[in-house]
Amino acid sequence: MKRILLIILSPLVISFNGFTQSITQTIRGSIVAQHVETPLSNASVILLNSVPLTGTYTDENGNFKLEKVPVGTHTLRITYMGYKELSIPNIMVNSGKETVLTIEMQEHILEGEEVVITDEGQREKPLNDMSTVSARTFSVAETQKYAAAVNDPARMALSFAGVVSADDGNNRIVIRGNSPNGLLWRMEGIDIPNPNHFADVGSSGGGISILSAQLLANSDFITGAFASEYGNAISGAFDLRLRRGNNEKNEWTLSAGVLGINVAAEGPFSSKYKGSYLVNYRYSTLSILGKVGVLPDDYVTNFQDLAYNIYLPTKKAGYFTLFGFGGLSDQKNEALKDSTAWEYDYEKYSSNFYSNTGAAGATHGIILNSKAYIKSALLYSYAGNGYEESFYSNDYTSVANYDLGYAQKKLALTSVLNYKFNAKNALRTGIIATNIRYDLSGNSLNDSTGQMQEHINTKGSTYTMQTYAQWQYKLNDAITFNAGFHYLHLLLNDSKSLEPRLAATYKMNDRQTLSAAYGLVSQMQPIGIYFAQSANETGTVSLPNKNLSFTKAHHFVLSYDYLFTTDLHLKTEVYYQSLFNVPVAEGEANSFSMLNYAGGDYVTDALVNEGTGKNYGIEFTLEKFLSNNYYALLSTSLYQSKYKGSDGVERNTRYDGNFATTLTTGKDFILSGKSKSRVLGLNGKIIYAGGFRTTPIDVAASQQAGTGVYLEELAFSEQNPNYFRADIGISFKRNRPKTTSTWSLDIQNVTNRKNIFSEYYDPAKQDVIVVYQAPLIPVLNYKIEF
Repeated sequence: MKRILLIILSPLVISFNGFTQSITQTIRGSIVAQHVETPLSNASVILLNSVPLTGTYTDENGNFKLEKVPVGTHTLRITYMGYKELSIPNIMVNSGKETVLTIEMQEHILEGEEVVITDEGQREKPLNDMSTVSARTFSVAETQKYAAAVNDPARMALSFAGVVSADDGNNRIVIRGNSPNGLLWRMEGIDIPNPNHFADVGSSGGGISILSAQLLANSDFITGAFASEYGNAISGAFDLRLRRGNNEKNEWTLSAGVLGINVAAEGPFSSKYKGSYLVNYRYSTLSILGKVGVLPDDYVTNFQDLAYNIYLPTKKAGYFTLFGFGGLSDQKNEALKDSTAWEYDYEKYSSNFYSNTGAAGATHGIILNSKAYIKSALLYSYAGNGYEESFYSNDYTSVANYDLGYAQKKLALTSVLNYKFNAKNALRTGIIATNIRYDLSGNSLNDSTGQMQEHINTKGSTYTMQTYAQWQYKLNDAITFNAGFHYLHLLLNDSKSLEPRLAATYKMNDRQTLSAAYGLVSQMQPIGIYFAQSANETGTVSLPNKNLSFTKAHHFVLSYDYLFTTDLHLKTEVYYQSLFNVPVAEGEANSFSMLNYAGGDYVTDALVNEGTGKNYGIEFTLEKFLSNNYYALLSTSLYQSKYKGSDGVERNTRYDGNFATTLTTGKDFILSGKSKSRVLGLNGKIIYAGGFRTTPIDVAASQQAGTGVYLEELAFSEQNPNYFRADIGISFKRNRPKTTSTWSLDIQNVTNRKNIFSEYYDPAKQDVIVVYQAPLIPVLNYKIEF
């Protein structure tokens, strides 16, 4: 009855006349039912803390519009009969662009007299409600606001528990001690290639994200015990969603800065059609970073990228979208032809590296009835890497050292059915079929013969097939169960994996939530590893890794969340991961394991699936959500990461740092009183973590051999010093009647701390050389929206 009275009386207390502030903008959007995407008409939408109280109702298509909303941060309260009351805080309104939202509401379980049930205080809750633990949503605002995130989802994720950086000059991330290559990237419901510039073969990251924040909507980040729909991944997943362009008015965004020049455009195709386009283009040479010493002056570094999302609704056939991205990046270095200038051995080397990635896709979604919704996607993608390296001999003859060329083309199809039986039961089931075409060539100099030796040379195709199903059962509004499976099949060698997934959530009261989950996960090896060549004494070439199976892991997670207030919560997660079927060296007992693989080139040694590993730890997250113009996020992780190679010795993995603590915070200062037209933003981040593990170098043996000789029996027995990094971000935003302009300066490693990255033996110096992480990196940018 309380809920019914609220809806009946709301027209008596809501003014629909809007605001009279001089600098305003529009908030509009659509409200749909969770799982089935059906529009909710006549839902009440109220702008809290507005004077007079302002609101509206959704129309027959679930759309709403609030006009003349003052610039600044606002909260919407949404109510609809039979659904959980929903509050959406921290909606940023700028004068340069309309704020357009797509909102899903969750049906609640009726038990006796109807009461008001809210989703307050669950702001980090993932968009995918079947992701129970180790998952959270993140917003574009976070990628823009967090210090030194520079609109990059992976760099933004460094603020979260269990996540550490693998390399300051790169956005590869280590999740719970796992190799960065265990990460899955997904966009619009379909798996995509690594969406980063300067990406090494076999890796999941790169120097700079190809994806523009202009295209991203709120998305999910998962770090373990995945829901059934996620497969072919070991460590984590980014489940990215794209926003639709404004379908009522044309809008532009222009920006220029250290990372290049950026142009974005969006708008409707016509005033009579609800379709829209959104496109973004960026070009950069990174020459400015070379001038300030972040990149060597003798390296020529370029990149450019394009991304788009086109929305095409129909009257009876559902909707279609066309989306995609493409990035071109390269880096060249010419050695100086003067041996007197060669202080280090690498100075006599020339190199040419390129990384090109692209994807073009289409989706179709249709509501079959009030209970069923189908979404399908088709994606064609390309990922190509090339690296050529040569060096000058003593007589200045150029000698080839590496000649690598790797290309993958994929055609993927996915279709998923969401079926809602009733308020308590929902089913999601789908398929993912992928054709993989590969063209791989790898040659390197054989020091013994002085000739180039072929390691990989193959061209062909194969398929992966994935199917999954997950059932959600809500006993009541407090208890939810998720159960399902994922099936992965690689036709190249008939590898198969059937993976059960289970999870449960118990909302103990308004403040406390307890969750648990288990999942078996698996991942195929980087494609080139299957085609590593081995030649016997007669010269016959074989492929010893052709029949490698998947790396697999059991994930166990227990989670507890305590809500102190609506904007402050503490979350604790305990996890254990048991890894098996890990590729290790075949035919000899040594310490090699694919769990330490960092990408860069394909492993060409003979391998066998006999290795194991384990990751376990506890994570704490104390988060003060953005309110009253400030936010804070303190995350701490204590963990162990161990493995066994073919020698059966348990060792620390490369990524076993033991602990990591990150404090991310910031505040906006309103400089113009009630108009809020001028805002100064100050943001900071401090990271303190244990160093990664290294293998000691035998200096005497290296001097005798003329190349680095590692003490293999002591693999990863040494640890780099603890890692410390402080980042800051400063921004100044100015709202004018029709434009929003923003100056921003992000500085990564503002103290210019010299964190050790690695060590190597230099033949020219005849000594061990320390390689440091990236120095202070300033990123200045100006953006205008209109």
